Amino acid sequence: MTSSAAQVKVRGGAPLGASYWKLWTSSGLSNLADGVFKIALPLLAIQFTQSPPLIAGLTVAATLPWLLFALTAGALADRLDRRKLMLWANLGRAVLPAVLVAVVLLDLGSMWALYVVALLVGVAETLYDTSAQSILPQVVHRDQLSRANGRLYAVELTANQFVGPPLGGLLVTLGVVAAFAAPAALWLAAVGALFLVPGAFRTEREVKTTLRSDIGEGLRFLWNQKILRTLAVMTGVFNFASNAAFAVLVLFAVGPASEMGLSEVGFGLLLTSSALGALVGSFIAERVEAKLGRSKSLALTIFGGALFVGAPAVTDNPYVLGPLLFVGGVLIVLWNVITVSLRQRIAPNRLLGRVNSAYRLLAWGTMPLGAAVGGLLAQWLGLQVMFGIMGVLTLALLGLMPILTDKAIAAADVES
Repeated sequence: MTSSAAQVKVRGGAPLGASYWKLWTSSGLSNLADGVFKIALPLLAIQFTQSPPLIAGLTVAATLPWLLFALTAGALADRLDRRKLMLWANLGRAVLPAVLVAVVLLDLGSMWALYVVALLVGVAETLYDTSAQSILPQVVHRDQLSRANGRLYAVELTANQFVGPPLGGLLVTLGVVAAFAAPAALWLAAVGALFLVPGAFRTEREVKTTLRSDIGEGLRFLWNQKILRTLAVMTGVFNFASNAAFAVLVLFAVGPASEMGLSEVGFGLLLTSSALGALVGSFIAERVEAKLGRSKSLALTIFGGALFVGAPAVTDNPYVLGPLLFVGGVLIVLWNVITVSLRQRIAPNRLLGRVNSAYRLLAWGTMPLGAAVGGLLAQWLGLQVMFGIMGVLTLALLGLMPILTDKAIAAADVES
């Protein structure tokens, strides 16, 4: 570690520090931009097409970099200054919406243009998120990771899913310039906040290695850690199911011909119910983890995940679906806080970027596949049947819980 903040050995209840809160602010702004952009893009897309596979293609394009680029992003995060990588990634994301505005104003807009922008934003997101999860143990002590991750999830989820979606829906009604200029400005503001974080965040390298050997080392570490490997696979299955469901949720919810008949703003408000649950979950996760233990907490979150993706199979009433999504949001963030904090404690700092990226290759590489399958199943079987299939698939993850006993998790944590 070369960060001056990382040298301060503080304990769980101590203040998280100024550097952490600057990182927190930058993350909040960045995620608000994400939330606006990711709701504006499909709402713009349904002006071009009503085809479920073509709409799902946006999610395929946005998440494909996790399948193709994740390992390289992790290796770069362990070679270069993680803060600088985050800065460049957000600068790239700020430029792309502005380009999209120009394309649409010149009457050159098409689904292909949206796919290209979604793909490039996804590449930048891969770099940013891998570096962001890897930098945190350099900013706070490992005893503070659950609390620090909980606070980060609070602002990220509030911005990305609670404020971003309704704001994005409102901005779309004002026009394409407002809808995409806003995230560009927010990503630039995030760059400014991150620029104020002091210190260097480049890991020390004792010997010169190739990018390929670096990637191989990260893959081997993850493969040899049974707990992390199992969690990555389980997260991958859930992300497959959730992206299958949410890639086409806009067709289920928006417009007079849809099952729910919501407006663009109403759709954004519906999504805030899960975000509000996630916000609540981010503040109680540490206490739930301490009271129930990690194994029981993780099992509980699987039920929340099944509720999250399968609820539209049983109701199209927004006043019923909203509370179900709220409960799902509470429990899903519990999974995230436990698993991310565990990964940050188990993996050594010099390997953390590569372990994060290898983990996310399994956990997030399934997202484009899920979106593609969800679009096809919705086309062939109908939207609600597809939602039901994905809910059952999520519940099936309970079959892997015998691996994740509290004793096994504690042993992996101690070994690190």
